[in-house]
Amino acid sequence: MELAEKILNGDHRAIARAVSLIEDRKPEHRELMSRLYPHGGKAHIIGITGSPGAGKSSLVNGLLGEWRRQGKKVAVIAVDPTSPFSGGALLGDRIRMRDHEEDDDVFIRSMGTRGSLGGLSEACQDVVRIMDAAGFDLVIVETVGVGQSELDIMKTADTVVLVLYPSGGDVIQAFKAGIMEIADLFIINKADLPGVEQLKGELEDLLHITERTESWEPPVIQTVSTTKKGMKQVTDKAAAHHEYLVTTDMKTERRLSQKEQEVMRRLSERFFQDINPIIKQTFDQFSGGSGEAQLIEEDPYDLAEQIYMIWSQGKSRQRGEG
Repeated sequence: MELAEKILNGDHRAIARAVSLIEDRKPEHRELMSRLYPHGGKAHIIGITGSPGAGKSSLVNGLLGEWRRQGKKVAVIAVDPTSPFSGGALLGDRIRMRDHEEDDDVFIRSMGTRGSLGGLSEACQDVVRIMDAAGFDLVIVETVGVGQSELDIMKTADTVVLVLYPSGGDVIQAFKAGIMEIADLFIINKADLPGVEQLKGELEDLLHITERTESWEPPVIQTVSTTKKGMKQVTDKAAAHHEYLVTTDMKTERRLSQKEQEVMRRLSERFFQDINPIIKQTFDQFSGGSGEAQLIEEDPYDLAEQIYMIWSQGKSRQRGEG
């Protein structure tokens, strides 16, 4: 049985192998994604974001238990930061989810960002599609941490969950970064710590002045992931949000927007691969003392225009030869 068929049958080893193919950008990954793409689109994709220390992984562990009690098949993609020096990642989030390692209806995979600036691995969207095609009801994407670039979660998830915690000091930061405007659920985790009511008040005040284009009112839920408090409320509200998306056709709108952004990103990748040798060649021409001085004086707009013209002329010659 070929790899695609095994994935469609929910084979965990085949899924793990496919994820590795995608992360390493092996040549065969494109054909695999083409085979699997028609079988996706059914799963509810939930992005869970929040600052380091908010307890995202412990929360996901608690939510997994509740979803499994409801009979849901769940896949988790836990994205960890990759070191810019060694290129390695700790990939430790799954340690906090070891309660579900023996469950055949739960699949947990850690991934490194590998230099991606948006808090998500560049391969994450393809991995989500694999989990979707494999028949999981829910695909959970736990991101690196909150920040300006964390808005990337919008490009993948149907439902965005922002996790905060008392004394974390990250409500204003989240507001400045724009996370407040994309979150569909707000969770105050570690709600057994002092400062919960203050945080809840700040959050509700900011929600009143946050512009939203949808009629959905994001709920604020208090949880204690270590004792599993509030887990059912979170899963119920996530299901309610998904129902809202489906009945208002917002799910289709979000998916179309995500598709447009992904196509633009893939085109940018192709263009950069195409033009990168010309950039290197152009800069190499200036190597040496006087050349380097000339390069520093060059207007970057003019330099970019020169590089683009070389590229476009090369493409015109290729079309003429064709």
